[in-house]
Amino acid sequence: MNLKQLAANRALEAVQNGMVIGLGTGSTTAFFTDLLGESLKSGKLAEIQVVPTSQDTERRATNWGIPMTTLFEHPHLALAVDGADEVDPQLNMIKGLGKAALREKIVESHTDHFIVIVDESKLVSQLGRGPLPVEITQYEAKTHIRWLASLGCRAELWCDEGGTPFITDNGNYLVRCWFENGIADAYALDRTLNDQPGVVGHGLFLGMAEQIIVAGADGIRVIQRP
Repeated sequence: MNLKQLAANRALEAVQNGMVIGLGTGSTTAFFTDLLGESLKSGKLAEIQVVPTSQDTERRATNWGIPMTTLFEHPHLALAVDGADEVDPQLNMIKGLGKAALREKIVESHTDHFIVIVDESKLVSQLGRGPLPVEITQYEAKTHIRWLASLGCRAELWCDEGGTPFITDNGNYLVRCWFENGIADAYALDRTLNDQPGVVGHGLFLGMAEQIIVAGADGIRVIQRP
């Protein structure tokens, strides 16, 4: 197994029969979905349902025959499992480079047991080593991007190689924001983004993770929120 698979395999140990699980998006969570599907197919686990956080995750779960449900039917999830792009020493995170941060945050806010699986390269001393994804409305997109740039970052519409903007599963645009010296105050930035009309989501996940499973060259370690 590679490091992502090792972390996903450890997270699978938290899954018990009959659970309803929030299922994240991205390359690391894809390994978890495959392991979950294999366990259901072999009979090691049973009566599991998942709430997917993206159309990609839904397709992958469907291919395994994993039963799906909704937050409306199950407003309190037994568990949520997802990856992260950056994790700081306080277990705050940047997520969303898989283009699904808004749905991830919606789903993962409905559980007290949010497990994050990463390889050791995702650990940072300060958030903002890479870009922060921000989801904005298509309406007046240039205005939102200009406002984001006023926060002291380089803000660019996220486009494919041909210059076509990516559109989220929610029908919105994505902006990547680079902070040259990292994000000085993630909580202040979180409040600022949340209060701005036209910004519908962003990749700051603060105070949400209960447990981080880190796979590295020396094996697995688990960081637990006090």
